[in-house]
Amino acid sequence: MPILSDPTFYLAAVPAVILVGLSKGGFGGAMALLGVPLVTLVVPPVQAAAILLPILIVMDMVSLWAWRGSFDRRTLSIMLPGALVGIAIGWATAAVVTEGHVRLIVGLVTLAFFLRWLMERLGGRERTASHSRPRGTFWGMVAGFTSFVAHAGGPPFQVYALPLKHDPKRYTGTSVVFFAVVNAVKLVPYLALGQFDRSNLMASAVLMPLAPLATLAGVWIVRRIKPSVFYPFMYCMVFIVSLKLIHDGASDLLGW
Repeated sequence: MPILSDPTFYLAAVPAVILVGLSKGGFGGAMALLGVPLVTLVVPPVQAAAILLPILIVMDMVSLWAWRGSFDRRTLSIMLPGALVGIAIGWATAAVVTEGHVRLIVGLVTLAFFLRWLMERLGGRERTASHSRPRGTFWGMVAGFTSFVAHAGGPPFQVYALPLKHDPKRYTGTSVVFFAVVNAVKLVPYLALGQFDRSNLMASAVLMPLAPLATLAGVWIVRRIKPSVFYPFMYCMVFIVSLKLIHDGASDLLGW
């Protein structure tokens, strides 16, 4: 397995796992989006996603333990059914839909979401949203679809969940449960599409010890952030994510 004897693989994969782990612990979604692109510097995108998915599952397990009891049942009951539909759509259209289109569209929607929040904040009329089953089901479906196709489910989840203004621990715990379910369900179609083999699983196993350490570091940081700091920080992360998605999507489509 030449990948395990290639030093450049570790130079890309180790920082990727650390950044994704910090994000999984609750410290901003922008870091998670850097994971797959970093690994794709040395391996093809599909292989990078296959290597990282088992690691994400382990991170989810650590996060579920760390944030146990801190989640909003209403958010999950509204968003998860839509997410399952979104995963199914992603599976059915895997051979047709390109990551470039998905990243560009999600990036533009996320940027619009951030700009609306910024205008409300600057105008002194920042609002707190209430639950909406149609809206939550839609964004849950988008999150499931984009998570399957491009590992970019965080921004659609945030579009619905951030305006609810839950306590940071409650918001993070809800996000953890949501994506733990999404990633677990994704295992089935990923297996069906043949994205796991011995080489990729061995690479996942070598990187696995970093997963709990990085995740717990993210948990430690979030537990010490006040809501007045947490939410502006998260919206700034949303802005960075939107620019990253737009850049990656445009690069894929235009061949930059």
